[in-house]
Amino acid sequence: MRTVYLDNNATTRPAPEVVEAMTPFFAERWGNPSSMHAFGGLVARDVTAAREAVAAFLGAERPEEIVFNGCATEGDNHALFGVAAAWGRPGTIITSRVEHPAVLGPCLRLRELGHTVVEIGVDGEGRFDMEAYAQALAAASGPTLVSVMWANNETGVLFPIREIAEMGKAAGATVHTDAVQAAGKVPLDVGSVPVDLLTIAGHKMHAPKGIGVLYIRRGTRIKPYVIGGHQERGRRGGTENVPYIVGMAKACELARRALEDGSEARMARLRDRLQAGLLATCPDSRVNGGGAPRVANTLNISFEFIEGESVLYHLSDRGICASSGSACAAGSLEPSHVIRAMGVPFTAVHGSIRFSLSRYTTDEEIDAVLEHCPQVVAEMRALSPFVKH
Repeated sequence: MRTVYLDNNATTRPAPEVVEAMTPFFAERWGNPSSMHAFGGLVARDVTAAREAVAAFLGAERPEEIVFNGCATEGDNHALFGVAAAWGRPGTIITSRVEHPAVLGPCLRLRELGHTVVEIGVDGEGRFDMEAYAQALAAASGPTLVSVMWANNETGVLFPIREIAEMGKAAGATVHTDAVQAAGKVPLDVGSVPVDLLTIAGHKMHAPKGIGVLYIRRGTRIKPYVIGGHQERGRRGGTENVPYIVGMAKACELARRALEDGSEARMARLRDRLQAGLLATCPDSRVNGGGAPRVANTLNISFEFIEGESVLYHLSDRGICASSGSACAAGSLEPSHVIRAMGVPFTAVHGSIRFSLSRYTTDEEIDAVLEHCPQVVAEMRALSPFVKH
């Protein structure tokens, strides 16, 4: 049975070009780039070239503003805890209610440590409440950090990050954005978007798992998060993961090309065809975030009166990989915090499914979902106690 993979917001297939670029660093150029000898020096030059490529992808002024790390969760933690540590006193962190747990978790810990955390809400389409944000900036006391995602991982809704950053900077705040779900889907240009810190992850953009990047604008006050070595100009200890760093650079190069060659428009066409087909064949369904600007690859749809997990299990039996806007924990279903924050009705909140495409997604794969998903939804509704039979 062929696998139809539409869970690319969870992780992506490493691009063949990325794997090819990485391979020599496992078998041939395996030296430590921090070593003083020539063999290590050759590898250090490869790391420098990779840093320059990632800086160019992000529009960074200097390659030295790029810090390689293990993943986006580490990058988000470094941004939040590193800035707060540099303050040396309690401050204010402004974020949104729909952030990834990699941001919300550190915010909870910072609140426990005495900082004020303000969570900005969203409307029914998942749009960031700019008025509440302006009020939060005006009311902030002490040093302030804004941490707001560029694109939501569940709905794909894009936040107006340029305006958010400009308002934050005008109020004297340090500004961080988790751009994990935006990277490779929309242009990221820190030259025109005045964020101080930006996080991306390799495995969301066809590089392997285990590599991430934290952009730190020159002059930003931040303490290291991983301590124990001089690597990354003293900002992140640990021997550099050279194969993965090289793979990350290649992925950034491929993503830049994809943004230029129309891949996003093609992905949006496939996403829209999937959306229209499901709405037409699955009554009592709604698109979450469909009325807001979204990244091209993401469709979050709620099928009323049924559980999303049941739909996922039956889709998986048919070879279709997607994900749910809900999570099962300790035997009970807890709705997604993103879907709840949007005020999705009770009858639909548990039935949220996220389909996330990639530039490798085909028309045939969309056809397979449109063939099988309506059947699964109908079967689940036939068993639902909430549907009149």
